[in-house]
Amino acid sequence: MMEAAKLTEEFGSLVFSDKVMRQRLPKNIYKAVHKTIETGKNLELDVANCVAAVMKEWAIEHGATHFTHWFQPMTGLTAEKHDSFISPSDDGSVIMEFSGKELVKGEPDASSFPSGGLRATFEAIGYTAWDPSSPAFVKDGSLYIPTAFCSYGGEALDKKTPLLRSMEALSTEAVKMLHLIGYQDVKRVNTTIGSEQEYFLIKKDYYKKRKDLLFTGRTLIGAPAAKGQEMEDHYFGVIKTHVSEYMHDLDEELWKLGIPVKTKHNEVAPAQHELAPVFETANIAVDHNQLTMEVMKKVADQHHYACLLHEKPFEGVNGSGKHNNWSISTDTGINILDPGKKPGENLPFLVFFGGGHCRCR
Repeated sequence: MMEAAKLTEEFGSLVFSDKVMRQRLPKNIYKAVHKTIETGKNLELDVANCVAAVMKEWAIEHGATHFTHWFQPMTGLTAEKHDSFISPSDDGSVIMEFSGKELVKGEPDASSFPSGGLRATFEAIGYTAWDPSSPAFVKDGSLYIPTAFCSYGGEALDKKTPLLRSMEALSTEAVKMLHLIGYQDVKRVNTTIGSEQEYFLIKKDYYKKRKDLLFTGRTLIGAPAAKGQEMEDHYFGVIKTHVSEYMHDLDEELWKLGIPVKTKHNEVAPAQHELAPVFETANIAVDHNQLTMEVMKKVADQHHYACLLHEKPFEGVNGSGKHNNWSISTDTGINILDPGKKPGENLPFLVFFGGGHCRCR
């Protein structure tokens, strides 16, 4: 287990975070990146080139040889295409290069990704666009760059693009409302999520004997479980040693990737467990949840477990739920959905929480 003294040093050590950018980027470049994050405007090419060069050097220091635009097509999974940093030189050797253009935009083959009927299969072109509000990170020898994924005509081919658009729309309208009720200093309203993740751990040997689990992630045949959750004695119970060891290693891997997992415990059903992170901005929370599920399965395999994330892997018992604890907060530090000690006098809370039930006549 990571020593407590090292935790603050190790947390986010594989992330090209705001702290890293502030330390490594020239001040004017750092300010330009932040302006892009805050306003959504495009980066100038010279700014993008500087960021790309610094990001590449940082990634190489952390063992990366490749980079990938990491996106979320409409498959329920993430997707990635890896390219190396190497570029041949005239003398037969190679140099390590990464340009601003490569950072900001990619053109993966999109022909085999679902499009919801937006286009024919042969219309293969698709574009990945860097999402600078979600930090890049290093994993398995590659620099991962979170991106949106769109068609040539701008149609969303992923799940991140609609999320980013909805966050922007909510912010715009919420700021208008806050200005109307006297909060003129608010410039942005952020959507936040704390996504709890339930899961089942079963021994790998048992998992391999069940073809239905192997192919579908759930049981399709067989007798009901010998015990469901009738007595609920598993909930918040003492964590078994082998499961605790898995949870320790999982925490360490997630902390290095800057994922602020905080809570872990046994859930109601036998072999069911849960982890929960601290609230984050919605698109970062979603990226982190995708990454969390991937790391959960990887670490489980190392501990000779199979990690089941299907929403209903066993009939008659709880499933692998994902609780999206959702809120909205201002850039001035107001949690709008927090009633506070005097909710009757909390105007933002009353307007936003009760406004949906009002009918204008």
